Amino acid sequence: MNFSVLMSVYFKEKPEFLKESIESLVSQTLKPDEIVIVLDGKLTDELYRLLDEYKNAYPDLFKYVQLEQNMGLGKALEIGIKECRYDVIARMDSDDICHPERFEKQINFLKNNPDVKVLGSWIAEFEEGPDKIESIRKVPSTYEEIREYAKTRCPLNHMTVVYYKEAVLKAGSYQTLMWNEDYFLWGRMLNSNIKFMNIPEALVYARAGADMFNRRGGLKYFNKEVELQKKFLKMQFIDKQTFIKNVITRGTVRILPNSIRGFIYKKLLRR
Repeated sequence: MNFSVLMSVYFKEKPEFLKESIESLVSQTLKPDEIVIVLDGKLTDELYRLLDEYKNAYPDLFKYVQLEQNMGLGKALEIGIKECRYDVIARMDSDDICHPERFEKQINFLKNNPDVKVLGSWIAEFEEGPDKIESIRKVPSTYEEIREYAKTRCPLNHMTVVYYKEAVLKAGSYQTLMWNEDYFLWGRMLNSNIKFMNIPEALVYARAGADMFNRRGGLKYFNKEVELQKKFLKMQFIDKQTFIKNVITRGTVRILPNSIRGFIYKKLLRR
């Protein structure tokens, strides 16, 4: 089963993190057939040099898609998914690290479960390094559990997902909804009865910390949260009672002080 990897990079990326991420891709026990990296606007010289090194080392593996200006993750992925050669696409973030057997386990799972069109896994979160795991974000495994869980929380860890291009495009692909493009996509796909599953194992090591919690808070984030819930209500993915509950619970977390929000994420929403 041939597959592509899809990643987006922008100018604020740290070269050392990007290097670790790419190294984890090219060192897989089952190597991808293509790595598509969307350059979301102009990058730094250091980032360009790093990407050139990999392109020179693996000329047939890497494909770069340069955008004229920064358009955000959702738009970058919407463009990038169309540039992927293969129908099976594995998502990856530019500052996270794959478990060496991630693709082998996920691709074999898809081969053995042809009805599953979206497959994710748990993530192991770290601050200092992947050898010092701070927490595990566990998500439900079965389709039925995922459908129910998705009504109140995002049911997938986006950077772990492998999906079928055709299924994503049929659902409308990524659409601009700042910080919630992936969750909105999952909701639409689940609403169309597309089968999801998660492997109950951490197959990606994800960076966490104060910066991440800062990105998940503030009035702008609260407003986007309400916008997402309105869309879910309109398409009847959730009912009015769940809408109110989500705005109160999820919305409140967005406007709490960063230290409290970090505590909630690390201590109450992780294991």
